[in-house]
Amino acid sequence: MASLMENLIAILEEESGCYEELLKVSGQKTPVIVSGDLDKLSAITDDEQRVVDGIAKLEERREQAMRDIADVLNRDVRTLTITDLVAMLGKRPGEARALAKGRDRLKSAADRVRLVNEQNQQLLKSSLEMVQFEMNIVQASKMAPEAANYTRMAGQTGETIGVSAGRFDAKQ
Repeated sequence: MASLMENLIAILEEESGCYEELLKVSGQKTPVIVSGDLDKLSAITDDEQRVVDGIAKLEERREQAMRDIADVLNRDVRTLTITDLVAMLGKRPGEARALAKGRDRLKSAADRVRLVNEQNQQLLKSSLEMVQFEMNIVQASKMAPEAANYTRMAGQTGETIGVSAGRFDAKQ
């Protein structure tokens, strides 16, 4: 059982380190999003994906370690938490502290990554809204206003003021 706990603690520490690396990479994204540098954003996203792949592998290892511990303790792995394990390790305070520290470090790092990602998501949303606004302005500037010319049946002719696209007016 002691080696299973040591394995779980090591996995938690390694996973925490990966989340802290992800936090660093995600933090680099913020100024790049603001500057609008798509090449740098693409490179950072590739780095992020590499770190996320490593986290996914560690997550699988952590889940397997929890299954192994649950088997030894004859507990249901779906309800067994690290907090439960910390409480069960009352006779071994050193392991309990190390496990609690690993859990807290992992939770803190994951929470910080979530906050940075939410901030980046808001920045990207604002950037997309700005692009849409600019596209609307460009599109509106290409449309000429209609003339107030009417037909005999009191309907508008639909003619535009000025030179329309594709026509050449030799008189001007």
